Amino acid sequence: MKPQPSHQIPGVYHRRIGDIVVTTISDGYLDGTLEVMRNVDVEKARQILADSFRPARRTSVNTFLIHSKGRIAIIDTGSGNYLQPTAGFVQRNLASAGIDPKSIDTVLLTHMHPDHSAGLTDMSTGQLLFPNAELVMHENELAHWFDDGAMAKVDERSAKLYFLAGREQVAPYKNRTRLFREGEVFPGVTAVPSLGHTPGHTAYLVASSNDQLMIWGDTVHVPEVQTAFPEAGMAFDTDLAAAAAARKRMFDRVSADGILIAGMHLHFPAFSRLARRGEAYAPYPEAWVHTL
Repeated sequence: MKPQPSHQIPGVYHRRIGDIVVTTISDGYLDGTLEVMRNVDVEKARQILADSFRPARRTSVNTFLIHSKGRIAIIDTGSGNYLQPTAGFVQRNLASAGIDPKSIDTVLLTHMHPDHSAGLTDMSTGQLLFPNAELVMHENELAHWFDDGAMAKVDERSAKLYFLAGREQVAPYKNRTRLFREGEVFPGVTAVPSLGHTPGHTAYLVASSNDQLMIWGDTVHVPEVQTAFPEAGMAFDTDLAAAAAARKRMFDRVSADGILIAGMHLHFPAFSRLARRGEAYAPYPEAWVHTL
């Protein structure tokens, strides 16, 4: 008897934006409870997921390659070997996509949470997983996560998971780190600070010819719930009110202008549109395409 398949095919998907090719590289997913949500009735959130045939909070984790002007950048790095065994597959999926991590010359971080930056460095050996890359992020990120005073205000778990882990992940890149406030940070890629989820949380607008893509980072973690209730946030938002305000601004911008979106926690492969529905919004995943 022939064995049945036990693993999915690699999580890789290409999308052309003008002359730029953006590739979603899946890091996997993280499972959790709805009790980490804030400013929303948990039972209402649970019903929204059930109505969407998603009975649990399963959070996709995505990263994005930017192929532009003969160079390659990666936006975020996944969770490495730091979180759940259902995530940490960026390196494997890069290999499946035929990408050598040594060929990536720029790492753009949306922010320094472990599902975004723990894939910078092998936490067990200290080895750089992108040995030829410049590390690029908003200036507020380093200032916050390396602030001992800020770390002293959080509980032990948060200090370890966010502050200490973040420092370990970025430390090997100390001599190759570039900080920004805003502006173009890679050919065809402009930083769009969207502060609140973390002090330096940043989206990235990819533009070429007449095409645009907003890679909006952690604007949402539970798409079905937070588009229905834009004020809904997460326990790990550094500033809950600022994160909600940034989310609403982003929702208004991409829905009003019809901008294609992608996000680290939109369901793979993540390319979608957002439409306004009264005081709420609705995400519409883009149809799968087979050619670029």
